[in-house]
Amino acid sequence: MKISKLTLAIATVLGAGVTSGAFAMDLYVDTKTKQIYAEPGRGRELMGSFEKVDNAPSKAEKLDKAEIKAIREDLALKDNAIKALQEHKEESTGPDSVNVKLDKKGLNFETKDKNFKFKLGGRIQADANYSSNDNFVTAGTNNHVEANDGTEFRRARIDFTGTFFKDWNFKTQADFADNGVAMKDLFIQYTGLGFMSATVGQQKQNFSRELLESSNDLMFAERSLMNVLNAPVVDRAIGLNLQSEAKKGYTAALGIYGDTITANKPAAPNKGDEGWAISGRATYAPIEEKTKVVHLGVAGNYRAPNADDKVLDSSGVHYVYETNHMSNLNLIDTRVTGVNNIKMMGLEAAGLYGPVSVGAEYTRTWLDRKNGGTNLELDGWYADAAWTITGESRHYKQGRFYKVDPAKNFSFKNGGLGAWELAARYSDADLNDGAFRGGKMSNVTVALNWYLNSNIRIMGDYTRAFNMTDAAVTTVTGGKPDTNDTFTIRTQLAY
Repeated sequence: MKISKLTLAIATVLGAGVTSGAFAMDLYVDTKTKQIYAEPGRGRELMGSFEKVDNAPSKAEKLDKAEIKAIREDLALKDNAIKALQEHKEESTGPDSVNVKLDKKGLNFETKDKNFKFKLGGRIQADANYSSNDNFVTAGTNNHVEANDGTEFRRARIDFTGTFFKDWNFKTQADFADNGVAMKDLFIQYTGLGFMSATVGQQKQNFSRELLESSNDLMFAERSLMNVLNAPVVDRAIGLNLQSEAKKGYTAALGIYGDTITANKPAAPNKGDEGWAISGRATYAPIEEKTKVVHLGVAGNYRAPNADDKVLDSSGVHYVYETNHMSNLNLIDTRVTGVNNIKMMGLEAAGLYGPVSVGAEYTRTWLDRKNGGTNLELDGWYADAAWTITGESRHYKQGRFYKVDPAKNFSFKNGGLGAWELAARYSDADLNDGAFRGGKMSNVTVALNWYLNSNIRIMGDYTRAFNMTDAAVTTVTGGKPDTNDTFTIRTQLAY
């Protein structure tokens, strides 16, 4: 039988512990486990008889002892390596280990137990604008005014969102457009109650599906004329908001708010107390499937101006419609001063059926004025429809609609077309009430949107303003404005 070096080494070790003099021992090896035994047994094979003698070790035996030492050292090194690998495995799979992922949602960090998360996201919206039929003068003056043609970054935002201890979320969003810095969302949110979340900080108030939708998801470059009434009163403010989880198609939200993130520091003494508001919104989706949705909603808002008669840091209530963001042509531009309080009601209806979606909203505003001032009732509305030519559906969740994701991304190599969407909208705003002539007008917008993938889209909008009554501008001869046309092309990257 051929005896291996390892067998010889084991025999030598065993022999080292016996007394001097000849001594023979039979050794057996387990054919499965390869362990060495001094007694026979099942599955054991006789290796041979080994004898310890007093003779000095031969040259070969000396070599074997050296090899035994090397084997022991090698085994020790391997044992340490195995321990190190085990520790590394435990670190990489333990609850505190971190996964790093870069995908369409941005740069994401997340611990294995999901207790801690962090995401870096943002958006870039680059616009090119052109207007026609825009040769006007400011009403009651000879000051010439027209829309600006050119390019701009409509939005350039960076988002930091994350989670601490699983139940605490935060969001910080800053906008660097207009070559300045403006804070948008800045809040923390607690979700540990299960049936609802509580959000504290600067956030959008509970009013209008159109206003609550992100600009990343809107079908049009700008919001409708109805937003002339909403934006000055129910846009972002600091507050506490309670939002229910969607249950059986229902959602409900109620919040109390102060003013915006800007501190109240009026020049006049005792005019620094900020205003406050309470707003709520409830939605119901009697049909809520992946490609079939019926959405209904109602919202209400009450706001009291601050001690300096400002609403969301604006003197009075400033209603304005600019033909595009970079334009200095405002077809509606009026302020309501001496406001005691503002009450608003909003109604929503929308539907989704495969690639087709439709929607409409209505806003009614009641302004109660001080010192015998005339109370006012103003309103606005819009209706829109869209068709995704390539067949995809928009997304719906928690009472809000979201953009299209292409079934197949655009690619020259693979032949993908992305997603193509055709949309149209009609909107109207009426700021005339009795002797108060804030202006009345309508507009229609047609849009073609190309979603190259989930992050990039190109938008083309055409908007015509018409039916202008008591506008903020007149023709150069002092006549009533007829129409105004605005063209916008936007390239958007959102992640």
